Amino acid sequence: MAKALEKMTLEELEAHQKEVAATIKGYEKKRRSECLNELKAVAKKYGFSLDEVVGGKTKGGSKSKGVAKYANPADASQTWTGRGRQPNWVKDALAKGKSLDSMAI
Repeated sequence: MAKALEKMTLEELEAHQKEVAATIKGYEKKRRSECLNELKAVAKKYGFSLDEVVGGKTKGGSKSKGVAKYANPADASQTWTGRGRQPNWVKDALAKGKSLDSMAI
């Protein structure tokens, strides 16, 4: 096999490399699917769904919104995790000279 590879052009080697990568990816996908099916069967054997055992969605579930780190001093029901866009109440408080630390929960 090694001698056959040595006779290939760069283009042929790159095409071969892409084929191998695609085959590996397909193999991994198949094995992952087999594993998931086995895990579901074991959970079912004990009277649970896999979601119940692992505590959430097993695939394609919604992401957690995160834990709130900041709260609006004027309305504690308004919170922010510190990730993503700043809510208007945070922007307004910062514009008035307050610090994020002063709004920390």
